[in-house]
Parts: sequence; structure tokens; C-alpha cells
Amino acid sequence: MTYTLTAGTRTVPCEPGQTVLDAFLRSGQWMPNSCNQGTCGTCKIRIHSGEVDHRNSPEQTLTPDERAAGYALACQTTPCSDAVLNTPAGQDTTGTHTLRDLAATVIEVRDIAAETRRVLLTADEPLEFSAGQYVELTVPGTSVRRRYSLANPPSEPKLLELHVRRQPGGIASDWIFGSIEVGERVEITGPYGDFTFDAESAGPMALLGGGTGLAPLKGIVRHALVLNPDREVLLYHGVRTCADVYDADFFRELEARHPGFRYVTCVSRETGGDREGYVTDAFVEDVSSAKEFTGYICGSDAFVEASVKSFKRRRMSPRRIRRERFTAG
Repeated sequence: MTYTLTAGTRTVPCEPGQTVLDAFLRSGQWMPNSCNQGTCGTCKIRIHSGEVDHRNSPEQTLTPDERAAGYALACQTTPCSDAVLNTPAGQDTTGTHTLRDLAATVIEVRDIAAETRRVLLTADEPLEFSAGQYVELTVPGTSVRRRYSLANPPSEPKLLELHVRRQPGGIASDWIFGSIEVGERVEITGPYGDFTFDAESAGPMALLGGGTGLAPLKGIVRHALVLNPDREVLLYHGVRTCADVYDADFFRELEARHPGFRYVTCVSRETGGDREGYVTDAFVEDVSSAKEFTGYICGSDAFVEASVKSFKRRRMSPRRIRRERFTAG
């Protein structure tokens, strides 16, 4: 049996056990999504008719009162009948890419910083995505899936670059820092996420990344400079120690080719880097007004919150601030 999901003028099929979000994305129909784990609430929808199973939707994201009022988390909810629903309004639906399952081959694994590795994959088929999006990778021999942002731009649809920080005891981390081998076959699903390059913006950009939060920012920077080589782009990378800095040579070369691009490393727990301290303070010191800027932030919850405050402190419009919160995997 296949159920029918209807949202306005859009109708998509959904198999039993398939989430609402998965059904829309695989049909090439955009629906806001970010964590896809039920913790952020980005994909919250309202069911107007039909029966659904909320499965493991956490109460801190979807309260009992919200469930009673017909709300649901699209990334967790599966239909039990045909259903009519509303999706969140006011979302950018440009550049929608169909969610796909792909096979890929590990072609490089390299230590690039303390406890950080770069993994390069070659996908069997091109993956269409927007700069800043991520894929889910299934750890070989398990059913464990982990999210990794794509550090490459959309112009490289088959060469997928991932940055991975070691997480003690993490199943995916233990594989990537242990038994992974060049030539190994892996399964990926993507693209996911609405942390993407704003194709409508034309003014200056500021990007703040913490640790491996640099990954999606690298893809966004590369894409933006291809589209406009003279654009003003400020990239701040925040780390704890000098040993955590990576890809500095790559970005220095980018600076040499693009006069409007500036790359700044900020080291918070020791002397070193371009600046000592936090990226949030460095940005506030360097930029007197960010009124015309578009901002991108990727890092931990605390990093994202502090960065948003710094952007707003310099009068950046809230609607121009895009953010991605990293979770350990």
C-alpha cells in the first residue's frame, strides 16, 4: 500500500514506514530540514487530516499539546493513511535537489589536524546539491548513519570531501580513525539540510566556523568566489589550539587569487594563529557595520549562539543569518 501526502498543490507518494520528510525530498519536493534527528524542530508540520505515527519524536521538540493540535516532525513521522498537511511557510525552495541513495568509494583518508581527518569519496553517480548541504553516510557493516557536511562545491558532484573530528567511542569515528581503507565501498544518502549558499545575495559575506564547522563554509566560499571572484568574503576559523588549524595553505592560496577574500584563524587556548581569542570577538573588532552582509555560521550550539549575537551586534539583518549546529557522531 502506498499513501498519498498532500501539501497545498503538491502531492507525493509515501510508503508505510517512510517518513514524511523522506517522501517529499525523494520526490524532489522541498521541505525545510536541518538535523533530521527530531531535535531542532525545523521540519515541524501540521496534519490537517489523516493518521500518523509520531514514532520517536522527542517531547522537548514536539510537546504533547502540539501533538494534540495536529503538529508533527516530518523527519520522524510516518503516515498510517492518506494525509493532508501544511509545511512551514516562508522557506527558500530554489535549488531543490532530489534526495538519493548513492554508492561511493573511499579514495583518500588523511590526517589534517589534531584528531581531524579528511575523507575523500568518489560517488558512482553525480550528486546534485547546494553548497553547504550534507550527506548521511552508513558505516560499513552496520546500520549506523552519520551526517557529514560537504566541503566541496556543487561543481564537484562526484568528488565528495568530508572533514571528521574524532569522537571517543563513536561508531563512525572509530571506523574513520581505525579500520577505514582506501578502496572501501560506502553508502551515502543526500543531499540534506537548508544551510545553503544564498544565491540571491550579492553583497559581502562573513563566515564563522568552529573546528570542523569549517567544512560547509569551505564549499560555500569556493562556490561564491567562482560566481563572483571579486566578492568581499571574510572567513574566520575558530579552534582551541594551533594543532587544530587545518587547510590554511589552501585558504592562503585563495587569498592570493582573490583580493576580496580574507581568511583569519583564531586560537582560543594558546598563543598562535592570526588572532588570539574567539572568532566572535575578532569579527566585531574587524567589522564596524555588517548591515549589507550575509552571514554563515557553523559549529557547536554555544558557538552558533555567540556568533549570531556578534552578527546582530554589527547590525546584520536576522534574515541574512544562516546557521548550522554540529552534532557529535
